[in-house]
Amino acid sequence: MERTRRHLFPQTVRAPSPSAWRCARKRGLATGLGGGGAAASALLVQVYCNMLKQQVREARTRLQAEEEKAGMRKLFIVDDERSVREGLRKHFDWPAHGIEVSGDAHDGDVALERIMENPPDIVLTDVLMPNMNGIELSIRLRTLFPEMKIVFISGHNDIDFLKKALEVQAVDYIFKPVRMNELEEAIKNINLALDREEAERKRIGAMEKKLVESMPLLREKFLLSLIQGPIRPTPRFEERLALLGLELPADSTYWIMVAVIDGQQDLMRVRSERDMQLLYYSFANIYQELASQYWQAYCFESGPGEFTAILRESAGMPEETLYKLAEELRETAGRLLKISTTVGVGNKAENIRQIPASFAGAREAAAYKWYMGSNRTITMDYLEQENEERFDRAIVDETVKAVHSGSRDALANCLDRLFSSLSIYRQGGIVYARSVSMELALLAGRQLLELGVAKDGMEQQETECCSSILRAETLTGLSGIVGRYLSDICAQIEFKRSSKPRHVIESVQSIIHKRYPENLLIEDIAREVYLSPTYLSLLFKQETGMTVLEYLTAVRMEKAKELLADVNWKLYEISGAVGYSDPGYFTKQFKRHTGFTPSAYRDQL
Repeated sequence: MERTRRHLFPQTVRAPSPSAWRCARKRGLATGLGGGGAAASALLVQVYCNMLKQQVREARTRLQAEEEKAGMRKLFIVDDERSVREGLRKHFDWPAHGIEVSGDAHDGDVALERIMENPPDIVLTDVLMPNMNGIELSIRLRTLFPEMKIVFISGHNDIDFLKKALEVQAVDYIFKPVRMNELEEAIKNINLALDREEAERKRIGAMEKKLVESMPLLREKFLLSLIQGPIRPTPRFEERLALLGLELPADSTYWIMVAVIDGQQDLMRVRSERDMQLLYYSFANIYQELASQYWQAYCFESGPGEFTAILRESAGMPEETLYKLAEELRETAGRLLKISTTVGVGNKAENIRQIPASFAGAREAAAYKWYMGSNRTITMDYLEQENEERFDRAIVDETVKAVHSGSRDALANCLDRLFSSLSIYRQGGIVYARSVSMELALLAGRQLLELGVAKDGMEQQETECCSSILRAETLTGLSGIVGRYLSDICAQIEFKRSSKPRHVIESVQSIIHKRYPENLLIEDIAREVYLSPTYLSLLFKQETGMTVLEYLTAVRMEKAKELLADVNWKLYEISGAVGYSDPGYFTKQFKRHTGFTPSAYRDQL
């Protein structure tokens, strides 16, 4: 029998007690199934299983009742007459109104003790009682449980009692003997009031949850307003800091550091908006994590690709930590995110009111990458005083004349002087330097039109140059963009005046016929004839009607036809001999050019 028990009831299920087995056995015997052997054991197990199922049903019933009871509101009755307490318990259908009578007491002091242990939602109390009357009980309950609903029942209609009931904000005052319809109406009104209060609590709870979820956004919005100023540390201001969980004492010392991701425009051209937002999120997290190692820091996005850190200085923290943080930020962003970063550091803010001025200085320092170059740390100490000397406009005219003359040496000299002057004249800043560069690009394009040198595609080239000018973030980068464009135009004008295009075309064709087996690029050819790849492409197309690549392909295909006539040459050997390392690609090019695959072409010879 013991073995049978262990088999039927493993450790994961509670095994029956010996008394249960005896009971089941007795039931089996009572039904005439008490014989010996395996059959009797099987029947005994069946009887016990039926008992177990009944216990499960009873447990489910109890659980359901407990759940229903848990959802009911609780009411406590206080009256010095037992008959009244019993009558209120038994003769009113409390469950029909979703209410459970949780207890009763014959006096106020006893009631207060019991209510403290298990606070109800509603208290139904008599007014006059021996030790503590209902008014005093209500006053204490109102202090301890402001949301509790109190109903007075009394056989006295004294006006003083009614006034005191109003003072403790009782929801109703019912005269004895209690009429059931009057009590029912009072309970309905109480339930409605409790439902409204519960709905309001849920609404407020939902709003508080949303407030917590929105806290990062609210904190960032506040920090943005903080750096923009002005700041007035009023009690309301301090209260807002506490709400947002920001520790920014008014009399503390602060440093402001602005980090700008370099090459914003170029990044946006090659990355989706989702990728950009992920980049910003990652950068902000890196910034916060690094800054928090040294300071009490708050890092946030203060503009597109611009991130600001408010660093609260602690006692004994050396100023060199600022530069260490800046260098770690630039190194980590470069290593993990593959981007360069320029960091600007403002002057020390001696108190919270000086934060906006420090931020303005840090942002100005970061903007000086226009003159000093990107991917570096710039402090206010590096900023020079503004030079009152104005930009010399005569250099612009001299540069245009150099382009018109076709002298690239003269052009290089003019551009050096022009951008040197722009680096000194910083009053105009980025906008002025871009304006001068745009003016030069447009004037140079007009020179091509006036000299009749303009070719197809020059308008597109001019548009791309202007777009690049607007995206330039440093003066060095801008100088390179303008220099390459003007040098190309100058070369075209120089070539127009000093040589014959046909001679250049013949040189290009000769180079192709000699070097077609190599991995020949247009840049290689342009270098040999001393022209830019762009201008060479335009010139070759104009003179021959073919692009350089098309001509190179034609030469290779003709040579391939010659080699195919010799059966000693294998196809992969011919492919390599005419400049194609991939035989498959050679086959595609040959078929596109002749209409046949190399094998088919050889078969028809």
